[in-house]
Amino acid sequence: MFALTALAPLCALIPLATAPASAQTAMPQPASPILIAPPNAVPAVALPCTRACMEELADRFLKALAARNPQALPLAGTIRYTEMGQALALGDGLWGTASDVGNYRHVFADPQSGQIGLFATMKENGKPFVMGARLRVELGRISEIEVVLYRSGTGPAWNDNGVLELDKSGKPKDFWTAAPPPGQRLSRQELVAAANSYFDSLQNNDGKKQYPFTDDCDRLENGVFTTNNPGTVRMGDVDIGGMGCRQQFETGLYGVVTRIHHRRFPVVDEERQIVFALGVFDHAGTIHELTMPSGKKVSTGMFSKPSSILISEAFKMQGKLIQKVEAVGASVPYHMHPGWGER
Repeated sequence: MFALTALAPLCALIPLATAPASAQTAMPQPASPILIAPPNAVPAVALPCTRACMEELADRFLKALAARNPQALPLAGTIRYTEMGQALALGDGLWGTASDVGNYRHVFADPQSGQIGLFATMKENGKPFVMGARLRVELGRISEIEVVLYRSGTGPAWNDNGVLELDKSGKPKDFWTAAPPPGQRLSRQELVAAANSYFDSLQNNDGKKQYPFTDDCDRLENGVFTTNNPGTVRMGDVDIGGMGCRQQFETGLYGVVTRIHHRRFPVVDEERQIVFALGVFDHAGTIHELTMPSGKKVSTGMFSKPSSILISEAFKMQGKLIQKVEAVGASVPYHMHPGWGER
């Protein structure tokens, strides 16, 4: 669960008078966020696109982004791109400001759905950021790109330090790449159900349920461990960052998360038993105090205003329990639509 600061209240919209037709001037319109054209000249990747192919395509994506050249990728004739939930023309937004590929990369491969999940560090005009990204590959060409990013300087200072430390680490811990024998793996449906149980446990958390974590569960958010890391996250006078995953949920202090909507589980890495998910965490701002199962009352502090977090989050399973969590997310307008899924 993210401990980012809540958004400032949105300004009221003031209706503007409409000028007479004779005085109106046609304003230039932005390019369509959906590129519809013949596939570009870059050859499609060979099929079937398995893990090695998907990891290589993720590398090409990062290099193309740093080079500010989407046409270096094998693009489908119809391609959709979103950045922080906003549909943009491919080449706009981060494609005009990304400057360097970082050292950290964590790729999730789902050959069955043709989708890739990715966490990576990069630089934007020389300043570090970390992103979560999703690519869809159809017939050897990229048809969808979705980006969630945390820019240094847009949240707590410990997040900024985390991005730098994550970049230094270069790669995820070895347990993420471990592949259990086929006979010990959950099915796709079971993996998704286990990942969704995390969101169910977090939404309106009251500390009174059974929570689906292993004893050694850890969570990494924007490069910072927010579990078993004393002093990182506090709720009132409770050092929740010093607790393990299950212990945190048992406090009931994540009750500030009033809704998790547009949950999606597009990348299911069956071999490694990982689910890469996306969604939006809402904080309604109406809960000013929470009561822990012990009876202790805790002020919710910075969650006293409506705010949301757009999240990309990966779950590593051990059996039907969540062993590790890695996430990238940032604040967005309250109850924002993420640009994908039903409205």
